[in-house]
Amino acid sequence: MLEVKDLNVFYGAIHAIKGVSLKVNDGELVSLVGANGAGKTTILHTISGLLPAATGEVLLDGQNLQKIPANTIINKGMAHVPEGRHIFARLTVEENLRMGAYILKDQNKISDNIEMVYAHFPRLKERYKQLGGTLSGGEQQMLATGRALMTNPKMLLMDEPSMGLSPILVKEIFAIIEELHKSGITILLVEQNAKMALAISDRAYVLETGTISMEGSAKVLSEDDRVRRAYLGA
Repeated sequence: MLEVKDLNVFYGAIHAIKGVSLKVNDGELVSLVGANGAGKTTILHTISGLLPAATGEVLLDGQNLQKIPANTIINKGMAHVPEGRHIFARLTVEENLRMGAYILKDQNKISDNIEMVYAHFPRLKERYKQLGGTLSGGEQQMLATGRALMTNPKMLLMDEPSMGLSPILVKEIFAIIEELHKSGITILLVEQNAKMALAISDRAYVLETGTISMEGSAKVLSEDDRVRRAYLGA
């Protein structure tokens, strides 16, 4: 479904992403793990059109996304749950969800999708009139994810969903990611918590200073001594 070919990205004179290639097949949950500053978020931003690539290609179902404006990529069936959540703090939960459906015109479809999100996240339904900025960190992550689901994407990019959450909420968020994957959504997950990410993924890539250093099945990588020492605390 998603193929990144020989991607190079610069911040001024800094070569941030160096010839990265990766793929996510239809129905897979693939993780991109690595330390802070490795370039994981930069890759997601480039895939979703928020950053330009110097060279390389980003293909979704064979179509080059780099020729498409970032605000219309969602029409192609890909949605991005950003690092830091970035919900609209002064809008209610339901207004945030409606903002996620801005490309939809059918009000019945929007209402159906809101109910679909509430089915995934019952806590959001309980707080549908509450301002986004007053939610807990875990609830804001649920809201950011629910907002991305409002257009029924076939491909979901998730950037550090566990960031800043308590261990109990981290487990809850990862359980939700597993549920979304089982519902048929293809997911590319960027996550610093390598242990949790590898536990739920089909395959994974390890990113080090802008370069893919390892790739393979998540199970094999989780048992690799280099990965265990560097990312799993073993």
